[in-house]
Amino acid sequence: MYSVEQVADLLDLHVRTVRGYIRSGRLRATRIGKQYRITRSDLAALTGQQPTARPAAVGPVEVSSIVQIDGVDRAAADRLATLLLAGAQTTDQPTEPLRVQTIHDGERHRMKIVILGGTAATADLLRLVEAVLDGDNGLLTPGGDGA
Repeated sequence: MYSVEQVADLLDLHVRTVRGYIRSGRLRATRIGKQYRITRSDLAALTGQQPTARPAAVGPVEVSSIVQIDGVDRAAADRLATLLLAGAQTTDQPTEPLRVQTIHDGERHRMKIVILGGTAATADLLRLVEAVLDGDNGLLTPGGDGA
């Protein structure tokens, strides 16, 4: 936001001329207390210039995923949890580590995996889960050792 004085300096005009533009509606301005403030886009509209587009600032994106696997005994859940925690530690983005929690419900033979982190690293870990579930590797079979 520019002050009236700043706009006058930028356009090489007198301050009274800029105030006249504001009063006549030729230049849009916002009154804050006893002063006017002019946005960059309003100044560009007055001068006939295209306002420069600023890229929208996007903060970090975080994904939260919950995976539920039924028919898993405690030993298989422990093996899968160890594999996933190791996979989470070997991410390509060391500044954005994955957070992984696993819960096993022995009564229902159910395992839940909670993954929090960046999109790419989360997708990689979910592909690892899919490979373990779809593969015939013995990791989830009772008494299996993955060999």
